[in-house]
Amino acid sequence: MIWEFKDERPIYIQLMEQIQLKIVSNMYKAGEKIPSVRDLASEASVNPNTMQKALTELERKGLVFSQRTSGRFITEDVQMINNMRNDLAKEKIQEFFFSMGKIGYNKKETIEIVEKIVKEIN
Repeated sequence: MIWEFKDERPIYIQLMEQIQLKIVSNMYKAGEKIPSVRDLASEASVNPNTMQKALTELERKGLVFSQRTSGRFITEDVQMINNMRNDLAKEKIQEFFFSMGKIGYNKKETIEIVEKIVKEIN
């Protein structure tokens, strides 16, 4: 997954979101060791202090934990990961409905067009 950043929000928050996405999409698996701060910062082309801040916030949330001298690991709490995945899905769906409303679709029309497109895809 390519690291992408937008100017309107702090980089460390975007790093947190992208790491969360890697976790819920199973790129980083529950209990798995993640790369070092320096390696992640290099991969994302950001300052290591910025990456450290993002990882510290993820630790505070319980999504990542540190083991002395061993590094950082993804939580083993699969339910937490699944809840986060569902929350992200809900957020994206709400954004989608909001965007559809901006172009004149109500909820019923939006669902109808989604169903039509899904049938076309299959």
